[in-house]
Amino acid sequence: MEKRLSKFGLMIGDIILINIGYILALYLRFDGVIGDQFLSYLTRFNNNAIYITILKISIFYYFKLYKTIWKYASINELVNIVTSIIVSNTVVLSFLFIRQANLPRSVYIIVSLIDMVLIGGLRFSFRTIGRNGLPHVFKKGTQKKILIIGAGDAGVMVIKEYNNHAQLNSLPVALIDDDIRKQGQIINGVPVVGGRESIVSTVERLAIDEIVIALPSASRKDISNIIEICTATKSKLKILPGIYELIDGDVSIKKIRDVEIEDLLGRDEIKTDIDKICSYVSNKVVMVTGGGGSIGSELCRQIASFNPKKLIILDIYENSAYDIQNELKSKFKDLNLKVLIGSIRDKNRIDNIFETQKPQVVFHAAAHKHVPLMEDSPKEAIKNNVFGTLNLAQAADKYNVERFVMISTDKAVNPTNIMGASKRICEMIIQSINVNSNTEYVAVRFGNVLGSNGSVIPLFKKQIEKGGPVTVTHKDIIRYFMTIPEAVQLVIQAGAMAKGGEIFVLDMGEPVKIVDLAIDLIRLSGFMPGVDIPIVFTGLRPGEKLFEELLLDDEGISNTSHNKIFIGKPTFTDYKLLLNSFKELDRLVKDGSNEDLLNYVKLIVPTYKNNKEVNDKVEESLAGNK
Repeated sequence: MEKRLSKFGLMIGDIILINIGYILALYLRFDGVIGDQFLSYLTRFNNNAIYITILKISIFYYFKLYKTIWKYASINELVNIVTSIIVSNTVVLSFLFIRQANLPRSVYIIVSLIDMVLIGGLRFSFRTIGRNGLPHVFKKGTQKKILIIGAGDAGVMVIKEYNNHAQLNSLPVALIDDDIRKQGQIINGVPVVGGRESIVSTVERLAIDEIVIALPSASRKDISNIIEICTATKSKLKILPGIYELIDGDVSIKKIRDVEIEDLLGRDEIKTDIDKICSYVSNKVVMVTGGGGSIGSELCRQIASFNPKKLIILDIYENSAYDIQNELKSKFKDLNLKVLIGSIRDKNRIDNIFETQKPQVVFHAAAHKHVPLMEDSPKEAIKNNVFGTLNLAQAADKYNVERFVMISTDKAVNPTNIMGASKRICEMIIQSINVNSNTEYVAVRFGNVLGSNGSVIPLFKKQIEKGGPVTVTHKDIIRYFMTIPEAVQLVIQAGAMAKGGEIFVLDMGEPVKIVDLAIDLIRLSGFMPGVDIPIVFTGLRPGEKLFEELLLDDEGISNTSHNKIFIGKPTFTDYKLLLNSFKELDRLVKDGSNEDLLNYVKLIVPTYKNNKEVNDKVEESLAGNK
């Protein structure tokens, strides 16, 4: 009913404007002089007005001018209006010629121009009407002021999206673009006020509430730089995802998201060699241990996209395994998926799985990883990380797995905690068993992943949501960071390069100070660090060191065909010696004290040092450089 009333109202408006148009055209044709000629032609028009009106309304209807939702009108609708007006006035001219009731020829031209203004203007006025029926101009005082960074196609589409969604109560008031040819110009009614150096001053001058970065094709480094500038303001910060996330080119309000800490890393998208990956994953039986965890689940997502013959997920925690199972079933309808619950500590269970499922490629991501927790339970770290890895590695050899890729950590390099030391022993297992096995064993070593379970970013976010304080262990602590998808892409790529025995080291970029990460996250959340949200230093946790390393001194490094992946040469290959040491290690896990266990681990991993001793030296060095 409401739709019919709207169409009827628009038709009534057109009837009035059509007649006004001809009268006005005659008035202009005779220079505003209402004489005998004007009145004669006006009478001729009045005698035919009803026919003219019916003809024009019919043609407007044929061109669907009463079916269009004018609130979302664009250039296509404008062309349609112009075409319908030209056609309708040509038909009227022909009609009046047949009836020998011609009007002056110039009137048809003038009335066409008047129609474009009146008929077109009536429709496009709907673009300025909000959903509640009030023009934008009357609401400016209450709307959020939006600054858009990027005056390209994406920026223009963002402006249109805001204009088409009046319910958001947001008004684009300025554009920023580094292209000097655009500066000073006006796009869709919004001025381009300057380059990135003008961001802060523009925010202050125009009292900007929200900044939207609309640069989907910009490099991550550029985006990172712009975000750093924006965080100096108090405005809410949002971003349009990169072009690789907008494959369909669709820019909409739903695609605009909050800026995340990942956007500040400043690294371009990782490029992978699809052909190499497909050659060892596609049409293969692939198993992922710890498949429900942060890294494991992302491995499953990416492997599923390469069409494996079967994907096997092994995890001890049924809830996370259930979640990734449902996600993959929904996204990959044809995926042959097997989800198994079991512990890598259980040698019989592992042997049974390898015997029955016959995996060809194994990604080993199951591990205890939380440093402070493992410091309190060192035996659990050894049981799960060391003996669990040994069970898997031996089963891979026994059942002729083609390739075995283990996820390692930078904490395995010169470890100062039992978690890192246990992972270093895992690397030693991988390198030594590889020597006499047909299976290609490799380890991939990288630092922290943003957003993983228990990582610092989710912790900071929870603390900010509660109003603070944000807790940082030490003002000088630094870490290497990478996003989960980035890390997993490189893990899979490194697996494609495996020849056996390598420790692949991922390029993690520049290390980041944790306190800087906290400051950036507070600013991105719309608060002032130290003012709205305090930062408190709590002291280093057990086993924690101020900085992590990616290579042992004697490993050396060599390049690969991928610019983000490097190889550390094998440093331990005596598998029998390692197995002999495990007999005593197993005894200490079962019957020994924690202290005896730690002392024995230091014999296996000579680079395992006390974290206080290491950190004291670092602090002395930092003090000396100041």
